[in-house]
Amino acid sequence: MSQGLSTSTDSSNYGAADCRRHPATTHSTRPSYPLAAKRTPLPRMPLSIHAFYKRLACCHSYCGLPLHGKDILIYSNVDTELKPLQLTGHHGEISAMTFGKGSRPVLLCSASADYIIVWDLELCQRRTQEGKVAAGRVIGTLLGEIVHLSFCFSDERVAACSGATLYVLSSKRHETLLSPASEDRTFKVWDLKTETICYQSFVLSASSLLSVFFLEENRHLITGSTDGQVWCFSLAEDHRCHLVTKMDLQKMEKRHQMHQGTGVPEQSAADKVETSKPVLKMAVCSSFTDTSNKHKKDNSWLCIGSSDGLYVVDVATSELLTVLYFRDYPNLSITMAGSWSVSPGRDTMVFLVSSLFTPCVALLELHLCDLERISACGEGFSVFPSSPPLPDSPLNAEFKKKEPNHPKKKGGMKEQPLVFHSKVKSSGYTSAPRRIMFSPKTNIQKNPPSKKATKNTGLLLREYPADGAPPTTPHSQLSTGNKPVYCLQYSGDGKQILCGLGDSSVLLYRSSLTGNPTVYTGHDKPVSSVSWSLNRQWWLSASEDQSLRIWTHGSPEPAIIMGDSIFSKPIRSAQFYYLDKFLLLASGPSLYLYLYNVDTTRDDIKRYEQRSVVKLARFFTTTSETDITAMSAISDFFSYIVLVCGSDRSIQVFDMNKGTVAAELPDAHSRAIHCVTQNKGSMFSTQAPDSYNLFLTSAVTDGVKIWDLRTLRCVRRYENHLNRCHPCSSAISPCGRFIASGSEDNCAYVYDIRSSSYLHKLHKHSDTVLSVTFNPATPELLSGTLDGKLRLFHSSSGARLSHETSAAVHSVPNMTA
Repeated sequence: MSQGLSTSTDSSNYGAADCRRHPATTHSTRPSYPLAAKRTPLPRMPLSIHAFYKRLACCHSYCGLPLHGKDILIYSNVDTELKPLQLTGHHGEISAMTFGKGSRPVLLCSASADYIIVWDLELCQRRTQEGKVAAGRVIGTLLGEIVHLSFCFSDERVAACSGATLYVLSSKRHETLLSPASEDRTFKVWDLKTETICYQSFVLSASSLLSVFFLEENRHLITGSTDGQVWCFSLAEDHRCHLVTKMDLQKMEKRHQMHQGTGVPEQSAADKVETSKPVLKMAVCSSFTDTSNKHKKDNSWLCIGSSDGLYVVDVATSELLTVLYFRDYPNLSITMAGSWSVSPGRDTMVFLVSSLFTPCVALLELHLCDLERISACGEGFSVFPSSPPLPDSPLNAEFKKKEPNHPKKKGGMKEQPLVFHSKVKSSGYTSAPRRIMFSPKTNIQKNPPSKKATKNTGLLLREYPADGAPPTTPHSQLSTGNKPVYCLQYSGDGKQILCGLGDSSVLLYRSSLTGNPTVYTGHDKPVSSVSWSLNRQWWLSASEDQSLRIWTHGSPEPAIIMGDSIFSKPIRSAQFYYLDKFLLLASGPSLYLYLYNVDTTRDDIKRYEQRSVVKLARFFTTTSETDITAMSAISDFFSYIVLVCGSDRSIQVFDMNKGTVAAELPDAHSRAIHCVTQNKGSMFSTQAPDSYNLFLTSAVTDGVKIWDLRTLRCVRRYENHLNRCHPCSSAISPCGRFIASGSEDNCAYVYDIRSSSYLHKLHKHSDTVLSVTFNPATPELLSGTLDGKLRLFHSSSGARLSHETSAAVHSVPNMTA
């Protein structure tokens, strides 16, 4: 760990420390952290501990410290040998300071009970060099004790907090633009143009709110409290705030330590001390360039300064990336922070930290590229195979070919037919004799070529709109009965839809939901999953009755029935796999891989005899013998990856080429995952190859997470919807831009995959929305509810695609390049 010495001063020794940087040292028992401390000079005078730690400010070029309570010393972070600049102008004790957001000019705002002054530091330096007195601009007078100051993004306005009053001042002239009032433990959003309240929050916590931060790029408002709670709200165009996520620093810390395998060292009951983690300061990690690939990275990392160290949180996933504790730096004299001042910069961040109990400060520098390497995981996987199957791969399994049984020829004469021919000519009794012989045929008209023969056999598909609006406009609704709709799946051409119901039946609808459905019965318990084959000639259904059935068009009887106590536990998930070569299903802790052959020929005499064949190719078991709760694989193209979720809250990545568990993600959710969905696209859409490595997981009380198979990390979290007890599913649109999720508040939610806040909330459902799915051919969304209702949504742009997909019946996308 890189370490450095901070400058410290106590009440008995007021000697100033030198300004040289202390060389970084390495601690052998800890990993290397990208945090370095610089020596910072302090004034030769006693400092009030209580007042000192509240009045600090820093930017990338300067840091400001109080002097005698009424003056300010400005130190250069670039040239530590430069004499500090002294600013004089306040008559009362300085209570707050802050630097502006811009770099030219560098503005500093300071406040006391008498004045609020804005200083142009470059102008002040020039005036000091000319022998003149450095002067600032007074923008407020007699506003009370100012406890907080903040510049806007353009440095044109300054917000000043005094008690329960917030003043918005112009940084260029003495003018009050807005003077709103605030209440404890709440926040308000004001429109400065109309000077009215846009939104007032509810009471967020029993603890006071210490800090607030606004992310301008995605319009997120983040606030933190004294007990370590962090709330993130999205501020929509209508100025309505919606809660995006809520985080607890202590819970995230425990989860992070458990994943890292470190944990907190055991202490005796007498030595145990519980400390709160107040959110003293927040700042977003700015964009930086990754030195490994020279690409600029825009991230959602948030740095939170607390009393015991610096917490780096990913707001998109609500996960703690790393913690930089003060105790891990033995040469750092600060053990408990009283205040933080943060200056984001390009590739680095600068922090000015004051001690809570001693009058000392530390100037720290955080290198974001090193932080990226610390949080990076090992090498991940891809859904696209990089090599052909191994010789002993389970994917090479085939049916054994039967040798033709030819009887041996025996000597002697065989019985011959009477006419000694293989064909017997008809006697002609069924047709009248020809009356006219040898009559020539003249004026023969050629038949025009049929339209079918001249029909263009080229590409008849229209692409799924890559930049269209999501399907949010209600179109039609129907009732399947009063039983839950547990699963939905469109056929590959988007023309038909399968519905698995809680009454053990499967319904086959047109995608428009018009006409009467075809009903398939035979299961004894609710249907848990349905799946279409690529050629759309047959489909399967699995049930809680521990059976699986494969159905074909035009037959009410299943072509294949797998039951008769083959499986000891209910089938949680089943589908076709590897371009329909295999059946893949999960039951208990086992994953089964079956070869199959569907024989659609019928024998009226032996109609109940199953002519189709099924053969077990291989079965696999989860690492911890935990029951499988959800499973997903891609069958549209060759892929070795199968994702399995267990009741122990883990995600296991199976490599079917090797027949082993390639990776495991423990504690992926706080509850067992009930739904896992991969980004499979469709034959009507084209996505970037890397997009197919994304997959969704859903768990009760823990929202929806999207994962990247390449890094085996959660990259974003969606939790605006309500999911407390029912297994609400989620789905990714064929264009890969939207996510739909069911919810228990009788709504379906549509998210932009790039944002944690929802885009649309689809109302008017009659009950909990259990199932959602996108049409692969046209922008349509279908939802199924707990009381058996189906609801179809179209895109608001009105862009609907032709269902003439006959040219694509035999086209299977091959994306194994």
